[in-house]
Amino acid sequence: MSDLILTLNAGSSSIKFAVYAVEGEGLQQTMKGQVEGIGTRPHFVAKSADGALLSESYWQPVEGAQGHARAFKQIWSWLASAAEGARIQAVGHRVAHGGEAYARPVLIDDAVIDVLTGLIPLVPLHQPNNLAAIRAVAADHPDLPQVACFDTGFHRGRPTVTEQFALPRALLDRGIKRYGFHGLSYEYIVERLRELAPELASGRIVVAHLGSGCSMTAMKEGRSVETTMSFSALDGVPMGTRCGVLDPGVLLFLMREERMGVSDLERLLYKESGLLGLSGVSNDLRDLHRSDDPKAAEAIDYFVYRIGQTLGALCAAIGGLDALVFTAGVGENDADIRARVCRDAAWLGIAIDLEANAAGALCISPEGRQPSVWVIPTDEERMIATHTLRVVRAAA
Repeated sequence: MSDLILTLNAGSSSIKFAVYAVEGEGLQQTMKGQVEGIGTRPHFVAKSADGALLSESYWQPVEGAQGHARAFKQIWSWLASAAEGARIQAVGHRVAHGGEAYARPVLIDDAVIDVLTGLIPLVPLHQPNNLAAIRAVAADHPDLPQVACFDTGFHRGRPTVTEQFALPRALLDRGIKRYGFHGLSYEYIVERLRELAPELASGRIVVAHLGSGCSMTAMKEGRSVETTMSFSALDGVPMGTRCGVLDPGVLLFLMREERMGVSDLERLLYKESGLLGLSGVSNDLRDLHRSDDPKAAEAIDYFVYRIGQTLGALCAAIGGLDALVFTAGVGENDADIRARVCRDAAWLGIAIDLEANAAGALCISPEGRQPSVWVIPTDEERMIATHTLRVVRAAA
């Protein structure tokens, strides 16, 4: 059997994984799955590449970083049996932030871990979980190569004007700037567009990555020009539980008048806002579509409005629009949201075929229509595996 690449995407209460067989210069996904409920009720599920259930189990939770370590042990022990003796060549990790130090994927060593640890204040709810998975692998398999693939990397190299805040220059020099995230997803979409529509891939593209976390990015010639998430994963369009763009004066008011501290604000902005906060019903658009509560409808209206407003701003940044791409959980599966966004963007020349949209076709705009509109499933795990194989081969 071929050597394998294992990818890990660690969140606060989950680790998603995928397994790829190395076949010459290419990769073929063979298995995938996740551990959910870390810290509460851990639940392991493994599936074949076509979605067939291969294994499922539960166990008692353990606290803190040990929860991620226990989850990794479960993934590894199952994989050791399921892979039938094949060698895991390397492990690739999705890492939220590479800071100024890392614009491209990198082989992990102690020095890299130190740098990534220093970036925790920039993404306090993401980076610690990424590091917990890295340390869990290193503890059990210290000689196994690990590669960090950064969600900020795709956005590096943009003009300085797109990265700045209008704050004192000393703060910019300390790294307080607009970094951008979801880069692995955007990178994959660019690669797919080069396969599906090469003439568009080098044009003016806006990609709407709409899921539990949401961002939008304007690209030209396959490179990021402007993006909505900035210093943190809070900025931009509203999300499931995150606020999106917010007047900083609101924070000053809450601190002064409501006596809210840092932890209170962090919980409010990351976990109690967005669609959940607006609706009071759910952070899941599927629940909001089904709800009779008028606040659920208002939350959807706000979501669509902000996406449309942002789309206009991103088009201004790249001087027009050749294609709009929807991706991620909501972008790929919610035909109603796509239809409403595109209806409101008719002023840009956007129109869609309603039957193609309802069917989730790849291209949902009428043939020959410009700008064209696409629904392209993202695959961050494949990008991680691709980068990991390249890095370990270069280091060999």
